[in-house]
Amino acid sequence: MKIIISATLRSFFGRRDEIEIKGNTIKDILTGLTDEYPESAKGLYDEDGSLRPFIRIFVNGEDRTGKSSHEEGIPEDAEILLLPLIAGGAPEDERKSIISDERRKAVALDDKEIERYEKHLLLRDIGVKGQKRIKAARVVVIGAGALGSPVIQYLAAAGVGTIKVVDFDMVAISNLGSQVIHGTRDIKRPKAASAKDTIKNINRDTEVIAENIKVDAQTIISVIEGFDLVIDCTDNYKTRYLINDACVLLGIPLVFGAIYQYEGQVSVLAKDKGPCLRCLFPSPPPPGIVPTCAEGGTISPLGGIIGSIQANEALKLIIGIGETLSGKLLSVDTLGLRSNIVKVKRNCSCPVCGDKPAITEVVDFDYEDFCGLKEDDGELPVEGLASEELARRIERKEPLTIVDVREPYERAIRRFPDALVIPIGQLVRRQKELNPEIDTVFICKEGKRSILAINTLREAGYKGVMYNLKGGLDAMRDIIFSNEAGGL
Repeated sequence: MKIIISATLRSFFGRRDEIEIKGNTIKDILTGLTDEYPESAKGLYDEDGSLRPFIRIFVNGEDRTGKSSHEEGIPEDAEILLLPLIAGGAPEDERKSIISDERRKAVALDDKEIERYEKHLLLRDIGVKGQKRIKAARVVVIGAGALGSPVIQYLAAAGVGTIKVVDFDMVAISNLGSQVIHGTRDIKRPKAASAKDTIKNINRDTEVIAENIKVDAQTIISVIEGFDLVIDCTDNYKTRYLINDACVLLGIPLVFGAIYQYEGQVSVLAKDKGPCLRCLFPSPPPPGIVPTCAEGGTISPLGGIIGSIQANEALKLIIGIGETLSGKLLSVDTLGLRSNIVKVKRNCSCPVCGDKPAITEVVDFDYEDFCGLKEDDGELPVEGLASEELARRIERKEPLTIVDVREPYERAIRRFPDALVIPIGQLVRRQKELNPEIDTVFICKEGKRSILAINTLREAGYKGVMYNLKGGLDAMRDIIFSNEAGGL
């Protein structure tokens, strides 16, 4: 069987995107994968030996994740997709705009707008009625980064009446390679304010609301309430689930998008009692198992590709045309020029959108705990070492073992001098390379995977003193060593 491995899991499979495995069932395939790549068991299974809930398995586009189907026969020429979380078309008679006829009739197009949107008006499926719906629409875009850049600009160019841009971050020089809504002059400005200026430059008729705030359980309802559509352009699991739950509770459709390296995902969630993010991926991966796009990087055009698809889905929902990705998930691999659309069903037992929901208010749910961002009360805390303290200990030539758990392509960007290179998947079998009599400092890009590395070694019985570099190598950017050869 041909197994397609998503980029977020490839570190467990020797960086391969396709693998041939013999087997007649999903169970055979999974056993074959873990036999050939033993380290993959850490990524695929949790401590109880169950398939991790952030992973889905599709056979020729059909969801076969459920354990009950793992012993069923599969066709000899089947294509099997292992699809982890990265952050359907409705029948003809169910296609309807999210903008009511009353609101459409309440707006008008003047001569300038008729000239401006001529290309839309020529399309039979859009026409004057569709363009008026676009003008009447109120859309929230959460995240003004790589995904938000094309979404915001295309919605403004299309004539969306009101766009709220929500982002609490500042523009950094490292953003400019993929976040094309910002320019060099915007460095150190709030992203929301920068995006607002760009929108006004594109379309002065669009009302822009820029909110430089952090989306959390206390703010999410006020951020999206009263709007027709929410577009998730964020880059972390906590916020993704938070937005999903709020949209379900308020009955607002959500256009989901996510990117990593060369791959992206798009879906329409929480529309007309359709599936939500929790139906697709019941929970996010534990911290450190799957790198974020900040840790793993993305190719520059990827945000534009996936964000443009998100904008297209948004306009279809607003106008009420075509087949949307409600009940479907689009997965795009730009490196292999491959795409898949798989069906997603609503989970009747979903804690948010199921028949008997357990989550009825956003504020009642602990997203920090759910996303694994809190330390387990029964687990020893990981002791952190500040970048300045590590620099001092290196300068004093104190005995230290520094272990870099990043992937090879990351170390090509920035190397830590004299570090011992051991990727997380190899730590247990290579722990004899560490001296328990000497303090060991684990480093990665942001200080998250290094925490996972320490806990992995603890479980394996390693007794030496271990520290996590707080903030990872990002926190060491401005550290200057007296010896230039030792600088970062």
